[in-house]
Amino acid sequence: MDKVRESALKALYKIEKDGAYSNIILDDTINRNRDIFNDKDIGFISELVYGVTTWRLTLDEIIKKHSKIKLKKISVWIINILRMGIYQIVFLDKVPKSAAVNESVNLAKKYGHKGSYGFVNAILRNVEKSDYESLFEIEDSVQRISKTTSIPEWIVKKLIDERGEKETEVICNNSNLKPELSIRVNNLKTNIQELKKSLTKKNIEFIEVEEKDFLILKKIKNIENIDLFKNGLFTVQDLSAGMVSKVLDPKPGECILDCCSAPGGKTTYIAEIMENKGNIEAWDIYEHRIKLVKQNADRLGINIIKTKVKDATVYDDSLNEKYDKILLDVPCLGLGVMKRKPDIKWQRKEEDIEEINKIQSEIINICSKYLKKGGNLVYSTCSILKHENENIINQFLNQNNNFIIEQKININPDRKHDGFFICNLKKM
Repeated sequence: MDKVRESALKALYKIEKDGAYSNIILDDTINRNRDIFNDKDIGFISELVYGVTTWRLTLDEIIKKHSKIKLKKISVWIINILRMGIYQIVFLDKVPKSAAVNESVNLAKKYGHKGSYGFVNAILRNVEKSDYESLFEIEDSVQRISKTTSIPEWIVKKLIDERGEKETEVICNNSNLKPELSIRVNNLKTNIQELKKSLTKKNIEFIEVEEKDFLILKKIKNIENIDLFKNGLFTVQDLSAGMVSKVLDPKPGECILDCCSAPGGKTTYIAEIMENKGNIEAWDIYEHRIKLVKQNADRLGINIIKTKVKDATVYDDSLNEKYDKILLDVPCLGLGVMKRKPDIKWQRKEEDIEEINKIQSEIINICSKYLKKGGNLVYSTCSILKHENENIINQFLNQNNNFIIEQKININPDRKHDGFFICNLKKM
């Protein structure tokens, strides 16, 4: 039996059965099998796990077309064997259909009962690429976009209401792209020119981008093991996330609050822009997440960040008008990072919006009181729904007429960027 496909299947089973995050399960799978599998094997496991997780809704539509048994009556093992097989047949040109079918049947023999492998064999032999292509003929636009891009209908509906059908289709398609790996130079230890020389010496391919301090790396594996990373010469950060810290425009010597700071990508960039001069308070509600901020700061050689376990939804009158600038990268549904975290599509529900909006409103209403007059507050999310972005800002401004918008940025997801919303408010 193909151990590579079996490892991918076990990972998919855990993701679905335990509601685990694909990146965590995949990292664990790779680390446990690094001595057994080569880079090509590991790449194929990643392809199967991320591919099936990303395209789950579409793959299930194709299963429904060929199966007389309802999806909910098919075991988790068998449905994931089918999804893996269909993903290979429909989306992976380099995998022969015969190999996808035969290896899936072998897995069904081990993880199903006697009738399972006949069932798997019958369905997969009937699957063709045209099964996917036929989904584009669906007349109802919500259903068509949902089934061809594997995005739940409730998300598609919301986006069409806010952005229109054409833009929604682009956003949904872009949410399935394989994300680029972007890094941010640490100007406290080096500069972009020196970093490029160091990467070239190590034969690490990179692409220059318009965004200052950033590069995109190509064909890189195990980045955390590279000495340039270990020594804090760069950190991994998406281009859109980096823009949040730039919009805040921190200055050396300022007193800054980052209310929802973990894991510390934006916090550490603020410190680097400040030349490690001044004071940054970094909060998070969980101790283990605050430790990540501290670890990142230590690796990058930053000592102006003071971490604290603190709930930003609980008012603290001792902090009134204490800070020059405040960053609120608030909890959100995360729909702007679906290409990076495809599990989000299946874990989030429409009813979650009301609960997350309540938290977002509480944080901005409470933490805005901690800002000095004349200071700036940046509200940001890695989400793309107006419910979490413009609506929260408009509601806040209606209740706080001493704030004005200085800058507002909507970033749609594409190959280089995560989807983000950034709003810079000034306190008058």
